[in-house]
Amino acid sequence: MATTKTQPAAKKTATRKTPAKKDAAKDLSDLFEDSLKDIYWAEKALVKALPKMMKNATNEKLKTAIEKHLSETETHVTRLEQCFEALGKKAQAKKCDAMQGLLDEGNSIIEETEPGSVRDAGIIAAAQKVEHYEIATYGTLAAYAKILQESEALKHLLKTLEEERKCDELLTSLADINLNSKAAEA
Repeated sequence: MATTKTQPAAKKTATRKTPAKKDAAKDLSDLFEDSLKDIYWAEKALVKALPKMMKNATNEKLKTAIEKHLSETETHVTRLEQCFEALGKKAQAKKCDAMQGLLDEGNSIIEETEPGSVRDAGIIAAAQKVEHYEIATYGTLAAYAKILQESEALKHLLKTLEEERKCDELLTSLADINLNSKAAEA
């Protein structure tokens, strides 16, 4: 007698379409605005988180880089407010689960490492994950703004995207120069 394989119940539910929420984005303009709310929350949360990263870093160049990026992040919040204004909308934040996860991971790295080069390497890794998320988000938002012909928002988003890329490059150079090799020796 031949046996037949049956699909587990979990597979069947995984292929179902997810129904949209009542307030789901109906067009690109809605998605753009919703994404702005998300990154607005993320940037404001980062303004609160960066001082802890700076306090826990031991390398002076890393501390300086975090301090500089804190100042830039405060400017990013202001630029996002200008984007909302350009759209004729009130600046509104919506919790960003992705950023919350990245910040939680950064806190875990700090708690799970001894102060010094190993912690510094962990802080750089956590910070770069945040930067990569922001680069992806600002790149997407800039593409939406271009399609929607939101030139004022596009200008602000591209400026912030450039700053996020430069921060990522700086973090890479800090890690490459000596922090990762010092962490390996620890």
